Amino acid sequence: VMSRDGLAARTGASGRGLRILCDYLTVIGLLKKQDSHDALTHISKTFLDESAPLAVGKIVDVVAAPEILDLFLNDPAAYVRRGGSSGLANVSPDHPVWVRFAKAAVPFAAAAAKRVAAHVANLADPPYTVLDIAAGHGLYGIEVAKILPEALVTAVDWAPVLTVTRANAEEAGVVDRFRMLAGNALDMDWGSDYDLVLLPNFLHHFDFDVCTSLLRKVKASLAVGGQAWGIDLVPDEDRVSPPIPAMFAFWMLATTPGGDAYTIRELDEMARNAGFSGATTRALAPTPESLIVFES
Repeated sequence: VMSRDGLAARTGASGRGLRILCDYLTVIGLLKKQDSHDALTHISKTFLDESAPLAVGKIVDVVAAPEILDLFLNDPAAYVRRGGSSGLANVSPDHPVWVRFAKAAVPFAAAAAKRVAAHVANLADPPYTVLDIAAGHGLYGIEVAKILPEALVTAVDWAPVLTVTRANAEEAGVVDRFRMLAGNALDMDWGSDYDLVLLPNFLHHFDFDVCTSLLRKVKASLAVGGQAWGIDLVPDEDRVSPPIPAMFAFWMLATTPGGDAYTIRELDEMARNAGFSGATTRALAPTPESLIVFES
């Protein structure tokens, strides 16, 4: 809760500009009047108050990063005509935005990571060797390591990003059971005999054929009885619902050469082409993401 004079002093905004902005945010339901002050509504407090478990405000460091805005705003008609970005865009090696993403996405990913770990805890045969592909912040592997004290996690990502993974694993007290493997997940030899392979928010960066090839590589790296799970935004077959997974396809259009938000039908086809028996999804509420189980 803050007065507009206090907010103006803190931000340097003009009184008129701040008045119009606050009134607009009140109209659309992100602020509410509280005496002579402005306060966050319940929904905005849930996602913007940094003390809230689902706070995602810091993600602006990524979505409004100059590198990302340039991809969106510099000739938008071009990526629509091409069906994707020119060049590798944000999937280029060691792209600087991914270090910022690994840091900023922690509040956003925390809830989904805990729910994935809860699914792991319910497995009849707990995994002891875990591969976390494009680990980023590392939360998915970290949460698994926290619930399974004997689990060993191999985290794959670019070297600068793995510094964030390591820091988060150290803070969680599980870094002694982490192996950091730096490089391009599409090309590297990450080993084999994994009980569980995690693909958190990775497949959407690539076209259908690359995803199929990657899943084939994942299948070959599994131990007998091993499982492969993805975590991603999965739109319905109509591709216009639910809103967040459906809109995410446009993000991939602007920022990757061939990425997309894939439906379960498309994921199932990829899985079968890669040697799995199919793919199913489970909701990771209250997040908009889904757990994708690639059936062996």
